[in-house]
Amino acid sequence: MSVDAELDGLAQDFVQFSVDSGVLRFGEFKTKAGRLSPYFFNAGLFDDGAKLGRLAEFYARRILASGIAFDMLFGPAYKGIPLVAAVAVELARLGRNVPFAYNRKEAKDHGEGGTLVGAPVQGRVLIVDDVMSAGTAARESIAIIRAAGATPHAVAIALDRQEKATENGADVDYSAVQYVREQLGLQVCAIARLSDLLQYLESAGGAELGAHHARVATYRARYGAG
Repeated sequence: MSVDAELDGLAQDFVQFSVDSGVLRFGEFKTKAGRLSPYFFNAGLFDDGAKLGRLAEFYARRILASGIAFDMLFGPAYKGIPLVAAVAVELARLGRNVPFAYNRKEAKDHGEGGTLVGAPVQGRVLIVDDVMSAGTAARESIAIIRAAGATPHAVAIALDRQEKATENGADVDYSAVQYVREQLGLQVCAIARLSDLLQYLESAGGAELGAHHARVATYRARYGAG
């Protein structure tokens, strides 16, 4: 099996897992940009040990397959904290043991103090997050990593929505992932993309899921980028 075919299979398995876990839902949901989206992905609902472990497996396999070079992992508060820990465990299980760190939203004024927790932030850093909406969280992580004297190198996310980002309330012609790649200079790998979701809806069979395909495709045609 080719690498591309393996990654396509991984993406389809991940979409199925997300649907089964209730993390990926269909209906009508208002996004941060004020759009009415026919689907919603809430990584916070990977909320038990089995689901988090399976999620970490998807992340680790995608990261290793990407060929991205990195020296450590960083998880932005708050959702990135359990993600980065779980992914570090899974990478170690697969033979790639790397340190990890994460940040607090508020600095401690006692104990070790500061906003960073975990291993010293150094070398090439891979940021682990759930989704990327506007690139704001990535910019914050980049600033934290650079302030520590390390190099923000890449970002791993669960789902690339492949839709136009917004700047000052207006749509722009690039996605958040494209912005991070082209403007901030970081590599990005995603377990799955919106195109993978559309493929899943088209091929999954069954009237219930198949009925959502047209609505998601229409949304992609209107707001798609990347």
